[in-house]
Amino acid sequence: MKGLIQRVRQASVTVDGNVVGSIGPGILLLLGVEKEDDEARADKLLQKALNYRIFSDADGKMNRSLQDINGGLLIVSQFTLVADTRKGLRPSFSSGASPAEGERLYDYVVQQARAQWQDVATGTFGADMQVALVNDGPVTFWLES
Repeated sequence: MKGLIQRVRQASVTVDGNVVGSIGPGILLLLGVEKEDDEARADKLLQKALNYRIFSDADGKMNRSLQDINGGLLIVSQFTLVADTRKGLRPSFSSGASPAEGERLYDYVVQQARAQWQDVATGTFGADMQVALVNDGPVTFWLES
């Protein structure tokens, strides 16, 4: 499982002209599911996202987590994260999970996030989404589990 987290001042997802999810300060998690992924990997990645220390403390050091700042978490499915781009000029998605399995594990991550955190918003799996964000820093990290 791959996740790209971005520290944001705000972020939102729009589908068909309607905002389906938005947060204020927090983390935008773009989530890609691979063939070999399972609930254990999903749990590990979610724990990392919730606890990764990417927010500044009083001394300006990245020492605080999403939980420490009581921020929002916006989870958006993004299968392109699992693309193999090493060869040629066209990405290969052969390592990606099937759409059904990708949706199942995405839904699992969302369910687990909502059970552990009060401010969780999402995109719509498989939809053509427009994601708007104000990246704070910019601060962006690649997470794998």
